Amino acid sequence: MSEISAIILAAGQGKRMKSSLPKVAHAVAGKPMVWHVARAAREAGISEIVFVLGQGREKVLGTAEEFGGKVAFQDRQLGTGDAARCGLSTLSAKAKEVVVLCGDAPLISPRTIRALITTRRRRKAAASVLTGILPDPSGYGRVVRNADGTVARIVEERDGGPEIRKIREVNSGTYVFDRKFLRRNLPRLTDVNVQREFYLTDLVVQALQEGKIIVPVVAKNPDEVRGINSRKELAEAGEVLRRAKIDALLDAGVTVVAPEWAYIEPEVSVGADSLIEPGVVLLGKTRIGKGVRIQTGCVVESSRVDDGAQLKPYSMLTDSHVRRGAILGPFAHLRPEADIGEDARIGNFVEVKKSRIGKGSKANHLAYIGDSLVGRKANIGAGTITCNYDGLAKHKTVIGDGVFVGSDTQFIAPVTIGKGAIIGAGTTVTGDVPPYALALSRAEQVVIADWVIRKMPELLRKGGLKVPSGKEKK
Repeated sequence: MSEISAIILAAGQGKRMKSSLPKVAHAVAGKPMVWHVARAAREAGISEIVFVLGQGREKVLGTAEEFGGKVAFQDRQLGTGDAARCGLSTLSAKAKEVVVLCGDAPLISPRTIRALITTRRRRKAAASVLTGILPDPSGYGRVVRNADGTVARIVEERDGGPEIRKIREVNSGTYVFDRKFLRRNLPRLTDVNVQREFYLTDLVVQALQEGKIIVPVVAKNPDEVRGINSRKELAEAGEVLRRAKIDALLDAGVTVVAPEWAYIEPEVSVGADSLIEPGVVLLGKTRIGKGVRIQTGCVVESSRVDDGAQLKPYSMLTDSHVRRGAILGPFAHLRPEADIGEDARIGNFVEVKKSRIGKGSKANHLAYIGDSLVGRKANIGAGTITCNYDGLAKHKTVIGDGVFVGSDTQFIAPVTIGKGAIIGAGTTVTGDVPPYALALSRAEQVVIADWVIRKMPELLRKGGLKVPSGKEKK
């Protein structure tokens, strides 16, 4: 669609949100609501998108940049007609049709945008407008039709009387315009209304005066016309998107044990035959492979989990990669740039940060592995830590293939442990260990017979023990 462009009206402050953030910057399903609108436009085949921004524009610029959009500024809030004028001045000359979208309507779908475009072209209309039939149309402008079904006028609720307010068909604020018509008529809009604003809806009158028509397209799903104006409506829109995502996964062969208790954001992908238990949270651009089991309470953000892996309860992953067949948790924590190899095991209360764990290696309990490279089939004992930070810089620990690390070991990085080496329990490793060597740094054990009887008998009494006599000791 090289000759069609979109203008997203995103300058509104949203006073009812009671927030310092611009309304369209508030998150719905983990993304700013305007992001969902831009995504729908892009998936409808529209490449050129202009974002009309106002106060707090710096909070929205990231979304515009993500979609390669252009930016126009509406410094004064003078209505939708004025906002469209700002956007139109930024469009490229090649655009012959203009889709106008509301930045606070995140439930719009690409299919609906394409239907609006097709309908306008088929009817050779000046514009098409998305409408919705709502059980409670309060707060929306009403659509008044001609006998032939075309739009006679659109009346804002504040400007309409009792008869207008009885109409249940509402204006969504989403249009497709012939560009020449839009450019010709935007300067003719006036602010003679209760709000003293320039209404885009008044273009209906301009079309009729030119002998042209504006055709309505009723949304099949009324949710698509919903604008977000309050925190309650924000939460309701988030629930609509959450449920739609889970329904799509169910249809794709994913088992979601309790759909009402799972939170999965729109860009997440999950392979067939994976199982998601209650209380799971999947965020960002997370990629879950086939046959993965994610148990209760896991939180996975922008990470990749390959086929056949298992995340046991309450494990947390951020910007990490879990390879095929690996098992995590319970209560494992993968921080950014953790890479867990095939069939590896990261157990309870193990934290891994910016480290690669080789195929088949294990860290089963209570360990911290940071800035490290661990080879294949290594065993990291309970209580092991890599001391990677010296107060100024981070340093690397390298542990070779088949290394056995005893419990309560400390690696003072930078150190390298050769393949096949053994590190005795309780060792503090301060230098490199060659392959196949045994490293120990424990002091020799000293046992002093009867020391407690002679020096601290009260400790025995406190413990409910009788202090032995000389005969009893024998």
